[in-house]
Amino acid sequence: MSQLTFNLQPTRRALTVSELTARIRDLLAKNFNDLLVEGEISNCREAQSGHIYFTLKDDRSQVRCVFFKQQQRGIKFRPEDGLHVTVRGSISVYEGRGEYQIYVENIDPVGLGALQLAFEQLKKRLEAEGLFAADRKKPLPMLPSRIGLITSPRGAAVRDVVRILRRRFPNVHLTVFPVRVQGEGAAAEIVKALRFFNQKKLVDVLILARGGGSMEDLWAFNEEPLARAIATSEIPVISGVGHETDFTIADFVADVRASTPSAAAELVVQTRREFDKHIADLRETLASLVRYRLLDLSKRVHELSARRGFRRPLDLLRQQRQRADEMTSRLALGLRARLEQSRRRFTALHLRIATFDFRVKISAFRLRLEKRSADLGVRAERLLRTKRERLERLTLQLEERSPLKVLERGYAIATDAAGNLLRDAAQVNVGDAVAIQLHRGRLTTEVSKKEKS
Repeated sequence: MSQLTFNLQPTRRALTVSELTARIRDLLAKNFNDLLVEGEISNCREAQSGHIYFTLKDDRSQVRCVFFKQQQRGIKFRPEDGLHVTVRGSISVYEGRGEYQIYVENIDPVGLGALQLAFEQLKKRLEAEGLFAADRKKPLPMLPSRIGLITSPRGAAVRDVVRILRRRFPNVHLTVFPVRVQGEGAAAEIVKALRFFNQKKLVDVLILARGGGSMEDLWAFNEEPLARAIATSEIPVISGVGHETDFTIADFVADVRASTPSAAAELVVQTRREFDKHIADLRETLASLVRYRLLDLSKRVHELSARRGFRRPLDLLRQQRQRADEMTSRLALGLRARLEQSRRRFTALHLRIATFDFRVKISAFRLRLEKRSADLGVRAERLLRTKRERLERLTLQLEERSPLKVLERGYAIATDAAGNLLRDAAQVNVGDAVAIQLHRGRLTTEVSKKEKS
């Protein structure tokens, strides 16, 4: 009696690639979240959407990273190749390629602070664009009667600037535009103030002032929109931000950099003081030149008075009168001779014109034109007749050599279904469709039999 064998082991279902990738994604997302990973950035690129893709590597391994645009808020510096950074984020799988990658939520440079790095990056980029070049900076006005001050109304900077201007330049017209000089949105307010003054043309020079502070406190003056607003300002801008050791991007872009707000006010007053000194120097120079000129003219008068002409002025005057009479006589003779010569030339030309008969010339030209027209007509007609005869000969030859003439004698042209000319029965098979072109009309038939000649 035969034995029956049963396989009781259940069959295993194979996973699809998508299911496997989804399980790996869930596993990584569950066990690898809120990670801190340190490495060097390479292959960094920014997509049109604003998302940043880069590779984080060390000396032995690398991992792909994605820094979405929504997560970039509050990041002062820009990721770039070669930066040593620490990223915080979670690991997941990009299912389209089956690659695991870090979704970055925050990024910090290793060693150099984030603000200092952002400062160096922006400074390098703007300097490469030429915003720090000396040839694009505008000179301060010599006599600024209207000064604009952009600063906080509650800071010490505004009091220092007002005190110095009132003491040294009491008749100046000062316009203060109150702004925040620290915190979120401060740079936007300063940009708005710069645009206001440039649109209204209310002042001759602008002072951008703020007291000292840390890099975080002064960061509003390191933002790119403010730097570009200063660069495009048509009014000269003096930057008086922080203490003497503090440097901001606004200092490099401004037309003049002052170490402090007080120094910025003194620079404006200094232009007036220099102008007054320049006027005094010009006055002294002009007086010296006048004195020298008077002495030189006095010496020349004494030299002229010693000459013979001044001792005998009446004889000199008589000689000049006689010389004038001689020149007048010579001029009159020359004019008469020139007039006589012109009269003779006019008479000769008049005679030539009188003897010249335009009607005879016109008749001769008309006869020549008629003869030329007749000759041209004959030549054109002869050439046209020759061309017409040649056309008729060629037309006759073409008609005689046309395949249609052959068809008139009872011949036909056979082609297969693709339109290929049939010269051999081997080109078609029994049952194939064949088109036959007759002298008049066209037939479509089917091959029922093949014979070899």
